[in-house]
Amino acid sequence: MSSSLIRYVKFLGTSLVGTIVDTLVLWILSDHIFSDGYWKEYVFSPILSFQAAVLVNYIISYSYVWKDRVRNTSGRKTFLKLYLAYNASCSTVFLFRLGAINLIGRFTGWDVVLCNILAMCVSGIINFLITNNVIFRKRKR
Repeated sequence: MSSSLIRYVKFLGTSLVGTIVDTLVLWILSDHIFSDGYWKEYVFSPILSFQAAVLVNYIISYSYVWKDRVRNTSGRKTFLKLYLAYNASCSTVFLFRLGAINLIGRFTGWDVVLCNILAMCVSGIINFLITNNVIFRKRKR
């Protein structure tokens, strides 16, 4: 199996963990904490759950999926710099996902958690491409 395919399979595993974190946090926030208004349920809750998932995904990506690409540049400064770039990248893709969540929700009336899972399927591919080719790209020695 090619190294890109292996890395993509690892990314899918990481994404599954992130999806579980995102969905669990979104469910808790939207059903138990912010269930009294559209903006709180369909905008604020997904933003907070997304940030929780980004942090978990980044830690796994840094230490497992792309560890060979950060091995020679480890340190707090590099970790934080890559996290900020990773978060910015994921946040950009999230804006697309947030739009999809709201479009699906408005047209179907489905629960925000289901809308979120559907939107994640599309945004995940975009996220892998950016993360692999920009954030954790191969560095020239």
